[in-house]
Amino acid sequence: MTRKQKRLSVIVAGLAFLAAATGLTFYALGQKASYFYMPGDLATATVQPGQRIRLGGLVEKGTIVRGQGATVAFSVTDKQKSVKVTYTGILPDLFREEQGIITEGSFGADGIFVADSVLAKHDERYMPKEVADGLKAKGVWQESKSE
Repeated sequence: MTRKQKRLSVIVAGLAFLAAATGLTFYALGQKASYFYMPGDLATATVQPGQRIRLGGLVEKGTIVRGQGATVAFSVTDKQKSVKVTYTGILPDLFREEQGIITEGSFGADGIFVADSVLAKHDERYMPKEVADGLKAKGVWQESKSE
């Protein structure tokens, strides 16, 4: 084998290794991806029970019900549709009615969203980007002039 052939085989082997590493990385990330939906988007989406997603919107007024222990039930709305959510755990301090939130979890067989994490905004001016974009697209939320 000549020097040129050896060099070419090392380059080809290196490119094959990089391609395999890239493919495995994308495969692993694809398995962990959780897609973002607003309640109105769920009517047209095909979300299987048990499929992990992110659900965002506003906590619907008058729907927060504290259950046994640390279990809380509430509804997330985009002012067009709403989705019932249950969460067991400690809620963020800023969680309240008509608050922008993002929940992560999956739908149970009964159609209720079972969240395993709840994220709320951290001050008066912040709304999670995905929620703000979704509400703006539906014409429900507008940015204040002070931002």
